[in-house]
Amino acid sequence: MEVNPPKQEHLLALKVMRLTKPTLFTNIPVTCEEKDLPGDLFNQLMRDDPSTVNGAEILMLGEMLTLPQNFGNIFLGETFSSYISVHNDSNQVVKDILVKADLQTSSQRLNLSASNAAVAELKPDCCIDDVIHHEVKEIGTHILVCAVSYTTQGGEKMYFRKFFKFQVLKPLDVKTKFYNAESDLSSVTDEVFLEAQIQNITTSPMFMEKVSLEPSIMYTVAELNSVSQAGECVTTFGSRAYLQPMDTRQYLYCLKPKKEFAEKAGIIKGVTVIGKLDIVWKTNLGERGRLQTSQLQRMAPGYGDVRLSLEAIPDTVNLEEPFHITCKITNCSERTMDLVLEMCNTNSIHWCGISGRQLGKLHPSSSLCLALTLLSSVQGLQSVSGLRLTDTFLKRTYEYDDIAQVCVVSSAVKVES
Repeated sequence: MEVNPPKQEHLLALKVMRLTKPTLFTNIPVTCEEKDLPGDLFNQLMRDDPSTVNGAEILMLGEMLTLPQNFGNIFLGETFSSYISVHNDSNQVVKDILVKADLQTSSQRLNLSASNAAVAELKPDCCIDDVIHHEVKEIGTHILVCAVSYTTQGGEKMYFRKFFKFQVLKPLDVKTKFYNAESDLSSVTDEVFLEAQIQNITTSPMFMEKVSLEPSIMYTVAELNSVSQAGECVTTFGSRAYLQPMDTRQYLYCLKPKKEFAEKAGIIKGVTVIGKLDIVWKTNLGERGRLQTSQLQRMAPGYGDVRLSLEAIPDTVNLEEPFHITCKITNCSERTMDLVLEMCNTNSIHWCGISGRQLGKLHPSSSLCLALTLLSSVQGLQSVSGLRLTDTFLKRTYEYDDIAQVCVVSSAVKVES
C-alpha cells in the first residue's frame, strides 16, 4: 500500500493585512423612564461609559475610534494599502528570501512589490515587512497574490504563495447629457452645454472636494456651478459640499469650440471628443478617492448642406409695421453653391422685398449675411416662415420654416387733448 508523504511545513509564515483608517465607535443606548423599575440606573451606566459623548450619552455616535474588524469595502478610485509581513518561525537561519506581491485583475497583472531584490538572510524570530499601495482603477474581482521563496540551511529551495480575493465596488453613478445651443449673435460658433449628474451610491456621505471638466484641445470650458453673492463667488450647492448616500448633484458646464478649429471647419461636424470629468472626494476620516471618466463624446448637430441662422431679430414688433431681421447663410457642404433666395408669404407674416434674387456663389465653409424686412398682419406670437434657397448647380431647394417667433402687439394710439 502506497502512503503519501506528509506535507512539509514551511519555515516562514506570511501575514497580509489591509491598512485602513479606524472608524468612530458606535454604541447602542439603553434607556428607560424614571418611573420604571431601573430608575436612573441605565442613564448612570451610560454616563460612566468612557466611549459615550459627554452630555449626549443617548446618541449612538461615540467619541472613540475602533479598529476595523473586517476587510471592509474598497471603491473604485480609492487607494488600496496592505501590510505584508514574513516571519521566521523556525530556529534556523533562512537565506535568499524573496517576497513578491502581484495584483491580478480581469484585464492585467500588476507588480506591487516595493523591492524585487532578495534579502540575504533572515534570523529566527525576525521578519521582513513591506507596505504596498495601489490606486484601484477597475471594478470587479481583484486577487492579491503574495509569493515567498527562500533557501534553507541545507540548500533546499522552498516556495509558497497565498491568494487574497476582494471586490472593488462602484462609488459613484455618473450620467451626462449634452444640450446644443445657438451661439451669441456676435459669435461664429455654437455653444455646447454639458450636464453631469453625480450620485453617491455608497452607504456613507462624501465630501466633494473637486468636480471639474478637462476639455479636449478643440474646446474651452466655463463652469456654471457658482454664483456671486456680496462680492464673493459661492457654489450653487451652498457652503456644505457633502453628498449624502443615494443623493444626486448636478453640475453644468459650457463649452465653446476654439477659434482655430471653428474657422478651419466652418462648423464642427460628426462625433467630437468633448473631454473628461475629474472627480475627487473624501469619505469617513479623510480617505481620498479620485475618479476620471473616459473621454466624453458628442454627436454634433447636422445642418445639412446649407445652414440658416438668425443674427438679429426683435422680440416685440408692432402690428402692420415693417421690422427687420438679419440672417446668416453658411455653406456646410464641400462644394460651391450658386444660391437663389425666394420668400413665400404666410397668413400672418409677409415678406417685403424682391423674391427670386440671386445671392451669388458661396464657397464651402463660407457665410453671407442678409438683411430682410417683414410685416405682420396678425397679433400674438407669430412664426417666421417661408424662406427658400435654391442651388442652381444641382437644382436643389432647401426650405426653412419656423425659423423664429416674434410677439406682435398693436401699435399705441396717441390721443390728443
